[in-house]
Amino acid sequence: MRVSELVERSGLPLATIKYYLREGVLMPGEPTSATQSSYGPQHLRRLALIKALAGAGLPIHKIREIIRLTDKPVDGLYDTLGRAVAMLPPYPDDAADTEAREHPRARRLLERLGQVYDPVFPAVGQLERALKAVEDAGIPMTDERIDAYGRHIMGIAEVDLALMPTGSTQAAVEYAVLGTAIYEPVIAAMRRLAHQDIASRSFQPAGIAPPARDISASTQDPREETR
Repeated sequence: MRVSELVERSGLPLATIKYYLREGVLMPGEPTSATQSSYGPQHLRRLALIKALAGAGLPIHKIREIIRLTDKPVDGLYDTLGRAVAMLPPYPDDAADTEAREHPRARRLLERLGQVYDPVFPAVGQLERALKAVEDAGIPMTDERIDAYGRHIMGIAEVDLALMPTGSTQAAVEYAVLGTAIYEPVIAAMRRLAHQDIASRSFQPAGIAPPARDISASTQDPREETR
């Protein structure tokens, strides 16, 4: 396809596509003349990946590193996936957070759950900062909450990994980074909706029936009922 069709099918402006070409995150097309190139499905797939990562807040240099890992993975799928997921936000403000050091709160939590503790993995530092924040707020993680969260989150992770394509490292890396970046907001939203559902059934005043499952019906304009 010509670049005009690539623009139309990708939904990205020509200037953005040219920028991705200049930055080396989109591979060049096949030259058909001195000024024209042809593009294929692999370019659409790559643009979809870049668009999703950019939408998740990744700067171009982080996207470039993920693309590099999909094109030239390091030895071993485990290490490649770890490096790719480490490129995802949030990013630490303190450069020292990216270095090997102890994270006592995160270590205690992970040891209680029997999980791997790797102090250089970015999510460990992220967990340490989050645990400190809840401590500072006066609502520290209790063992009961740790056990419950750990059990259910492990179940989510097991589903994620079971569905990961393993036919190629490229497909696995794309699945891992997109699944992490795109699905974390889904998990957060579903948690809030579960809170709403439980509250709708638990906190109603005595003698008042819980609302219908589709509570939007209760917001109908009363004037509509008289029509």
